[in-house]
Amino acid sequence: MNIVLWLIIFLATFSAMEFMAWFTHKYVMHGFLWSLHKDHHKKDHNSWWERNDLFFVFYAAVSMYFFMSDISFGIAIGAGIAAYGLAYFLVHDIFIHQRFKLFRKADGWYAKAIRRAHKMHHKHLGKEHGECFGMLLPPIKYFKKYLS
Repeated sequence: MNIVLWLIIFLATFSAMEFMAWFTHKYVMHGFLWSLHKDHHKKDHNSWWERNDLFFVFYAAVSMYFFMSDISFGIAIGAGIAAYGLAYFLVHDIFIHQRFKLFRKADGWYAKAIRRAHKMHHKHLGKEHGECFGMLLPPIKYFKKYLS
């Protein structure tokens, strides 16, 4: 197997997952599957597990499918999805929502922009009028304040 091509497919898949996260969040989570996502927008949580976590389970299953398939470069695709899932978990669940008390003191320009964009997303408790649906690449306007 050509390692360069494998890395290109892995990185392309990882990058495409940011679009998939944005699309799924905007049109599925805040759309027809709002019933699974709305508990994530509540201020108080009774459990560590949210119905919203089922989206993570879905993408983990998609990743496993590619790992186990006979598709050419399936492992590279599965690894790209899994790596994005890990990045999403670290940024969203640990860094932003503090499910585990780690990375609390991170305050660089990127960390501040990510936190601010996500805070603006959670400003809206309902499924309408949302903004900032991506995760790793928030809109430029959230960086401007910290880079000037």
